[in-house]
Amino acid sequence: MTTETQKSELLEQFQNYLEQSNFEPFSSNEQPDLSTLLSELTGLKAEVKAESRQFKNTLDTLSSALTSVQDSNKSLSTEITGYAERLEQQQYEIMRTMLLDIVDIYDRLTEGMYILQNYRPIASLFKRSRDKDVRFIKRFKEGQTITSRRFEQLFQQYQVQTIECVGKLLDPVTMSTVETGHDPTLDNGIVLEELRKGFLFQGQILRLAEVKVNKIKTR
Repeated sequence: MTTETQKSELLEQFQNYLEQSNFEPFSSNEQPDLSTLLSELTGLKAEVKAESRQFKNTLDTLSSALTSVQDSNKSLSTEITGYAERLEQQQYEIMRTMLLDIVDIYDRLTEGMYILQNYRPIASLFKRSRDKDVRFIKRFKEGQTITSRRFEQLFQQYQVQTIECVGKLLDPVTMSTVETGHDPTLDNGIVLEELRKGFLFQGQILRLAEVKVNKIKTR
């Protein structure tokens, strides 16, 4: 229990605290100026609006700049794509021209090999040199065969394929009729002979095949 002495000491301590404390600010008779407060609030509101407008203008400017950059990127992307397509087309045309020249050389090589395969020296005219001629022709034919294989490897590398014609129905997209023949055992329009090879380059026509086509005579 609290004794009388303790109560007296607590009251004395509280009184000393009150005497030492400064309550002047709380006892001031001055009241808040509402007009000044409203004026400051109005000014603050105007400042917030001004900053909001400035922020909005900044956002609009950034949005416009972003749109401009996106349009520029889209235009640049379209231009780059168009340039790449034109470059690819030019490369294709250059490659096609070169391959046509190579095909022409291959034709001549093939024709030369055909002549060599069917060549037979006349014994009565070349008695002394016959053996040498035969050896020379054999070696020359071997060299031509190696060259021909190299051409075929080159065609395979660049996706060049020959057009198969003989025994098939005429295809006007890949074949051109140069001659006609008559074979009653075959249907009309069947290719009888290939007069010049045709080629495809990457699945597209490089050169039409020239062919002889069966034509059944009708009364």
